[in-house]
Amino acid sequence: MTNHTALIVDDEPDIRDLLEITLTRMGINTLTAPDISSARALLAEHQPQLCLTDMNLPDGNGIDLVGWIGQNCPNTPVAVITAYGNMDTAIEALKAGAFDFVSKPVELPRLRELINSALKLSDAPADAATLGDDPGLLLGNSAEIKRLRSQVRKLARSQAPVFISGESGSGKELVARMIHLQGPRAEGPFIAVNCGAIPSELMESEFFGHKKGSFTGAVDNKDGLFRSADGGTLFLDEVADLPLAMQVKLLRAIQEKAVRPVGDTKEIPVDIRVLSATHKNLPELVREGSFRQDLFYRINVIELAVPPLRERPDDIALLARHILERIAREYECEPATLAPAALERLKAYRFPGNVRELENILERAFTLCDNDQIGAGDLHLGNAPQPLATSDATTDSRDDLVAPELPDGDIDLEGFLETIERQAIEKALEATRWNKTAAAKKLGISFRALRYRLKKLGME
Repeated sequence: MTNHTALIVDDEPDIRDLLEITLTRMGINTLTAPDISSARALLAEHQPQLCLTDMNLPDGNGIDLVGWIGQNCPNTPVAVITAYGNMDTAIEALKAGAFDFVSKPVELPRLRELINSALKLSDAPADAATLGDDPGLLLGNSAEIKRLRSQVRKLARSQAPVFISGESGSGKELVARMIHLQGPRAEGPFIAVNCGAIPSELMESEFFGHKKGSFTGAVDNKDGLFRSADGGTLFLDEVADLPLAMQVKLLRAIQEKAVRPVGDTKEIPVDIRVLSATHKNLPELVREGSFRQDLFYRINVIELAVPPLRERPDDIALLARHILERIAREYECEPATLAPAALERLKAYRFPGNVRELENILERAFTLCDNDQIGAGDLHLGNAPQPLATSDATTDSRDDLVAPELPDGDIDLEGFLETIERQAIEKALEATRWNKTAAAKKLGISFRALRYRLKKLGME
């Protein structure tokens, strides 16, 4: 087992004694200092795996020590001890680079959680930072994406709330997942929730849970999203869509690190890191009064901007290759490649839907191309999805494929169209004795497109 050492910086002997006893019982060696100058000397000599510092010290401020450690001992996580209820100081410390904070009077269970998280960072292998280059996450070699990955690696070492801004489809959830995977909570759950997708009347129950019988339909106890994320990360996507009443309750849960399930009388502590995102202009919503300023400051301790795809066109070739390989694996087809002209068209396109739109364009083009190469004409950029091309030869061979009649009353259009597609494919396969090449010709589509549809409809 690794032998850990922690430095305790506080001018009050009784606080130093309390922290020293707690750490010793956890099997951690301790060093103590009553002021900043003594702390700097001990840090330089011993390079401890953790530093706990009070905010008010005889020869300076704890935030000054946080900054010094960031410059001179970047691998030593530092947590600050703040006065009760002083969130402004805690936020200032987090912005300065503190790993986390704990408030006086110090709650020992909360302190132990903080210490264990900090030591996980110290124990992480030296090459752990390269996780940000995992091909399943943010791909790219542009200066913008390299800078983003560097920022993510730095933020992963903190417990500060991060607000991720960026356009729809730019990869905000991927950034949040990278922060989680590279930090000390990587082994804990990553819970992503779209705040705009939860009905307002169910929000409190969804976030905080409920007790059985607390309202009509509450047939069992429910943990809720906060408790499901305990020990890990809660990612609040489209946080701007939260109604004002829910914003108040969310702020309290984040500040108190505890939730009260609907129908319960006591609060339950939770240990989570909160990341949030939206494609909307949150400062503008604060000015308009539709988003609480105190919640904005609480979740926006550090802002991380995700660049739109149009600002990094040199990454498109790498992204496209990765997406096409994934599509081919999913549908058990040979991978397609982009013709030079198609790649140039993509680089010149503005991508209002960013990476998500690129995925949709390539998935559609993958089914339309007749061979293993996607041409510029297969992309249909800026247009509505095009019908599959058919020839006169195939038109006659499909005269026997009759779509079902439109039923009376309201219909599920998506389900109805899927039924038509499924029945047409089944008839074509039966007519050709399950020869897929012949069935594709009969349907007027490529063999690749048929394979794609069979997989998508679960007809393999």
